Amino acid sequence: NALSQDITCLAADRMLVFASYENVLHALARNKEVVHTYEGHKGKIHLLLPFGDHVISVDTANVLIVWNIQSEEEYLRLDFDKAVFAVSAILHPSTYLNKILLGSEQGSLQLWNIRSNKLLYSFAGWGLGVTTLQQAPAVDVVAVGLVSGHIIVHNIKFDETLMKFQQDWGPITAISFRTVDGHPVMAAGSPVGHIALWDLEEKKIISQMRNAHSTAIAGMSFVPGEPLLITNGADNAIRVWIFDGPGGTGRLLRSRTGHSAPPTKIRYHGQNGEQILSAGQDGTLQSFSTVHERFNKSLGRGSINKKKSKRKGLKNDTMALPPITAFASEIARQNDWDGIIACHQGYITCTTWNYQRCSMGAHKLMPEEFSNYKPLDIYATAVDITTCGNFAVIGISTGRVDVYNMQSGLHRGCYGKERAHEGAVRGVAVDGLNQLTITAGKEGLVKFWKFKTKDLVHSTDLSSSPSGILLHRDSGILAIASDDFSISVLDIETRKIVRRFSGHHGQINDMTFSPDGRWLITSSMDCTIKTWDLPSGCLIDCFLVDSAAVSITMSPTGDFLASSHVDELGIYLWSNRSLYSLVSLRPLPADYEPATVMLPGTRPVQDEEAKDEETFDKMIEYDSPEQLGEQLVTLSLLPESRWKNLLNLDIIKKKNKPKEPPKVPKSAPFFIPTIPGLIPRYATPEQENDIQSKVVNLGVLAQKSDFCIHLEEALSTNEYAAPLSLLKNLGPSNIEVELRGLAPEGGGSVEVMLSFLRMIGMMLTKKYNFELAQAYLALFLKLHLKILSSEPKLLEEISRLSTQLEETWIHLRTLFNQSLCVLKYVKSALL
Repeated sequence: NALSQDITCLAADRMLVFASYENVLHALARNKEVVHTYEGHKGKIHLLLPFGDHVISVDTANVLIVWNIQSEEEYLRLDFDKAVFAVSAILHPSTYLNKILLGSEQGSLQLWNIRSNKLLYSFAGWGLGVTTLQQAPAVDVVAVGLVSGHIIVHNIKFDETLMKFQQDWGPITAISFRTVDGHPVMAAGSPVGHIALWDLEEKKIISQMRNAHSTAIAGMSFVPGEPLLITNGADNAIRVWIFDGPGGTGRLLRSRTGHSAPPTKIRYHGQNGEQILSAGQDGTLQSFSTVHERFNKSLGRGSINKKKSKRKGLKNDTMALPPITAFASEIARQNDWDGIIACHQGYITCTTWNYQRCSMGAHKLMPEEFSNYKPLDIYATAVDITTCGNFAVIGISTGRVDVYNMQSGLHRGCYGKERAHEGAVRGVAVDGLNQLTITAGKEGLVKFWKFKTKDLVHSTDLSSSPSGILLHRDSGILAIASDDFSISVLDIETRKIVRRFSGHHGQINDMTFSPDGRWLITSSMDCTIKTWDLPSGCLIDCFLVDSAAVSITMSPTGDFLASSHVDELGIYLWSNRSLYSLVSLRPLPADYEPATVMLPGTRPVQDEEAKDEETFDKMIEYDSPEQLGEQLVTLSLLPESRWKNLLNLDIIKKKNKPKEPPKVPKSAPFFIPTIPGLIPRYATPEQENDIQSKVVNLGVLAQKSDFCIHLEEALSTNEYAAPLSLLKNLGPSNIEVELRGLAPEGGGSVEVMLSFLRMIGMMLTKKYNFELAQAYLALFLKLHLKILSSEPKLLEEISRLSTQLEETWIHLRTLFNQSLCVLKYVKSALL
């Protein structure tokens, strides 16, 4: 569970991790939940030291507090005068019980006993500020790093300097000792990213690891008992170096790196939704995995001449290309040639990149007229790559749009006689079948060109100048962001604007479609991310973030939305709640005020979370009425098993008939037989024999069922709701028994049969329980066909029912055929 602000200081002991921000210190158990909070500092905490049952913290106001970890109380507080002793480093010397060594910006050192609160000894120092203190493998020996670049290996027991080293790269930022037997090596970090390795026996430098990081070395530590050095820096990288070769120089074993400057453009790569390509202001193109960090890879930095760049190194590289502003990728032919095309900030040349080889590609694409010189005011603005991966389309700030072959890098033509647009090209897109190329210009025109012949097909004038376009290739929907902060949605088949959205109050930075093309998600400089539902034309989701989203992209599988933000190095993933919980996608009200949502990984405030849940997850309960409308044919809510097999009951009974009669058990039954009834009573042997008699009691059969009684009553009242509800509650076998009992030989009468037919007529007239009426009538006709043909009353009723049934079915069949025709047309290849 992340803390509410950026962590500025970190330390750990064997049980807890201590993290601080501003003047608050937290202790986290299992690297997850906060178990202790320590508040008492006035200034920002900048030094931490776990110390047994206590933890020591020092703030910028020069106050040192010793905390009791469990009780969260102050054990000791020391105030130092900044002018005399400004604490800059802290260390617990090995075997020195209850003692800590403090270094100062003035250069002096002090040894304190924190149990008795006594200053034991003051070291005069070397007149230069102390930046770091590190315990050597030998007892009583401490390495002191100074702002001048000197490293003093000092014996604090006798106050003697054992050896002295000097680095030329500025103050010492970190020191670590190698503890592998037979290798007395000390490593020291510098503000320029170099690491020096010193031999403590020979008292000389062994080797230099230059440009280990592109920024200052923030921390370094040899793994105890192993030839491994872990380093990190402000370039957003953690690197592990292994010392297993001759000369004592470390080689890079493994690393985890991110962008050292905020990302400018992110896009999902491929169709599995597992890789995100990200271009940063640091000039690099990287691939981040949403599955695990071990699948991350860097495609490197753009360069005019890679060989010269490698020779000069990162610091002095004059060949480096500017940051990537826009790129497009395709996986169709990435195994054969480059699959990524990118344009750079203020630069005319577009570069290709190879995802498989994780490197910059073979081609640099630009018009031939600029091959001898690079213009300063002309640059590439928009790129796209075709679905087949064979062609790249590049738009330039002069209004020119060119097509290049990705395999050979050859120019394949341009749109328009000299240029496609009067103003700068703001966006290019190619449809899924390489039939159309769509370009948008600063002058406010969106033009449709034939991809192959380069002829202009259609031109659409917009009300405002477009700032960017995005095409959903599967559905042929084009989203156009305008400079007046509105969004237009254009159908490339009809070439008409089908939706207009307004609601953003700042420049629209990026847009992305959901995989099915139903949602358009937009981000703006007003710090909002909005989701628009295209079929209904409504805003269905909106939330605020602290930092405006520069780029957004939706996973091809629809499970995540990825976003990058102003001044944020990371890529944030938002999960799609509609995949795993009930979310009401009703339109948001006009006066809706979005709540600020913390970026993923930060702890939300409880009240906001509850409010958010109430807003979005409150579903409208809907109970379906028995009949939707008088003109509509409505089916019942009964399962198919209740009515579908009524005509096949004979076949089912034959299939379920036992193959042999049940065998009488030889022994007495385990359960004593009882007489059926409300009050259970044991049956005497005589009563049992009576019950098992095969003589049929005709008096029982003569009794009429409730269904027959209700049908007789309905003849006079003409209310058939009661007998119908009785029939709906019965199973298929019971329904057959009831319908058999309607005939005179089954205990019924012709009047009851007439009443049943009128009940079916009522169901057809009211147009509800339509399938039940069909099933009940079919079974009734099957059982009583002979009686029906001999009774005039019943024949008359059946002929009336037949006419009614035919009219209803003809009407229904017409509607079915019409719907099937429309569906077939929509699915046909003509569209």
